[in-house]
Amino acid sequence: MAQPNFQYEKRQKELAKKKKQEEKRQNKLNKTTEEGDENPTQPEEIVPPEAAT
Repeated sequence: MAQPNFQYEKRQKELAKKKKQEEKRQNKLNKTTEEGDENPTQPEEIVPPEAAT
């Protein structure tokens, strides 16, 4: 009877984990990039008319 190859299974599990972490990192970068694109179109500081006088 054939024995299971635990090293292969472990390697595949590690690769899947690494891939998932990389996808999370990319999603995080994309999210911050999208937010960064929106911010320049909006004024950085809005001063109410009462406080300006």
